[in-house]
Amino acid sequence: MAARDDILLEITPQVLLKAYAVGIFPMAEAADDPGLYWIEPESRGVLPLEEFHIPRRLKRSITRGDFEVRIDSDFDSVIEGCADPAPGRAKTWINQRIRRLYSDLFAMGHCHTVEVWRQNELIGGLYGVRLGGAFFGESMFSRERDASKIALVHLVARLKEGGFQLLDTQFTTRHLAQFGVIEIDRRHYQTLLDSAIKASADFYRWDGGATGEDVLQSASQTS
Repeated sequence: MAARDDILLEITPQVLLKAYAVGIFPMAEAADDPGLYWIEPESRGVLPLEEFHIPRRLKRSITRGDFEVRIDSDFDSVIEGCADPAPGRAKTWINQRIRRLYSDLFAMGHCHTVEVWRQNELIGGLYGVRLGGAFFGESMFSRERDASKIALVHLVARLKEGGFQLLDTQFTTRHLAQFGVIEIDRRHYQTLLDSAIKASADFYRWDGGATGEDVLQSASQTS
């Protein structure tokens, strides 16, 4: 379900957070379209944190560790990478309003990035919104093989260590399904969301310094 907002309507970061709390998020039709659509899917993609699956080849890449993972160090470059054309994605839904809104959320501490760097070059990453014990994944990108997947594994490990309850992927894709993403109906999603946003969670509880083995153990552990 989608509804277009009035192009002149001022959507503030506070309005955006209230929308997330009731299961709604914005998208644009294209980068050059100034309007936004409020999206409330009938079915929602979520990644059950206790059922996260890491492909064997990806585990080897993480253990090898020839990269550096940074948190919240370069939001502008991450959202730029997510907006860039990529194989299978000729255009982006990230317009200037999206960039401004999420930049404001980042400044408020409600938007986070997980970044993968090699030799001081950003090679992949993701960004998303945090609200209570819920994390809403917005977009991810790779400039080298496995870079966005590495960011996802680090995100899941961080969410588990921080006591998060819900990782919302918005939609399901073949790419995400390999990690255990499932599709649930709106009512079930709202129940999970209501519980998660009331929970206390800490995105920074894990302050870094973890080895690849540490990350894999945290991301794979079950309660």
